[in-house]
Amino acid sequence: MAWQTPIVVHPPAVDGGRRVTVRGQDVGVARGDRDLVEFLRRAGLGDADIALDDPHLVEWRGAPHTWRGREA
Repeated sequence: MAWQTPIVVHPPAVDGGRRVTVRGQDVGVARGDRDLVEFLRRAGLGDADIALDDPHLVEWRGAPHTWRGREA
């Protein structure tokens, strides 16, 4: 199996939310960095491990690290 980033932030939906998967499991829809960080904490990542712009950790699909109408 090919290596994949453990966290995928999927393309923005019409409402601006972005579906998030952690290790292939759907964890919810984030509407900003706060939501995303909370999902990652629940998945077991500590604050020191969370680097939202690290391409080895997070793959931003369909759009870069942005949220509807605003930057991260």
